Amino acid sequence: MKTPVLLVIAALLVAGLFSYTLKTDNRQFLDPACYTSCYAPDTRQQIGLDAAKPGFAALHAVPDYFRLENPMGTMTSFKAEGGDAQGYLIRSKRKSNKWLLVIQEWWGLNDYIKKESDAFYQELGDVNVLALDMYDGKVATTTDSAMKYMRGASVSRLENIVKGALAYVGPDARIYSVGWCFGGGWSLQTGIMAGKQGAGTVMYYGRPETNPDRLKMLNADVIGFFGNKDQGIPPQAVDNFEKAMKEAGKNLTVYRYDAGHGFANPSNPVYDKAATEDAHAKAIAFLKARM
Repeated sequence: MKTPVLLVIAALLVAGLFSYTLKTDNRQFLDPACYTSCYAPDTRQQIGLDAAKPGFAALHAVPDYFRLENPMGTMTSFKAEGGDAQGYLIRSKRKSNKWLLVIQEWWGLNDYIKKESDAFYQELGDVNVLALDMYDGKVATTTDSAMKYMRGASVSRLENIVKGALAYVGPDARIYSVGWCFGGGWSLQTGIMAGKQGAGTVMYYGRPETNPDRLKMLNADVIGFFGNKDQGIPPQAVDNFEKAMKEAGKNLTVYRYDAGHGFANPSNPVYDKAATEDAHAKAIAFLKARM
């Protein structure tokens, strides 16, 4: 009699434990930082996933309405895998093999970026300027739409746009690039993709690349402007970038300001006029020295 009784008791215990397991939620949710570090080791993917990080949108105030009067350039299209791409083009008045590729913020290729393109063109002299439309015609006017466009821009499409631009300017072109935030990260990636044609890369508070295999492909010198109060690209990330570039034997100059993310955008509450003017002057000097 003992054996059947023991079997019944054992069965009841197993059933009870199984029922408890079903009712208990043992799932462990990932730390927000792991969404990026655990599943997107590739920096190009991390740039897009930044838009999904808690608090990232809060770093970007909705830009003030701005319409560029008398633009110096016009929109043009060029071939790219997966469909034609486009950009805002300002041709040098004299024939030049120098090309500055301008990469937008996470808002898209808006009139503010076109204004920046005009300014670089005027100050640099004999250079062609092409501001790439990384969102294929979409321009965000709210943080929600910016998050949607930035997250929705696949790495393959973004790379194909840059590759298309590099093919458009030709194999004899000397490639320079500049970008802010999302564009800061992709300015560096553009410098990497330009290979031996790369001649100078400017990045404002963009996600750095630390993969040694990719940094080995970089020919261009790099200058970076970052904010010590930046919660998106914190000082530790900049420290790691400097270390990685040094180990790769690449030339990097970093300037840090007592400012937050987006300090060079006049629409941002953290806009720092002095830091912006200083960074711009240094960027122009950097590019001119390499032209």
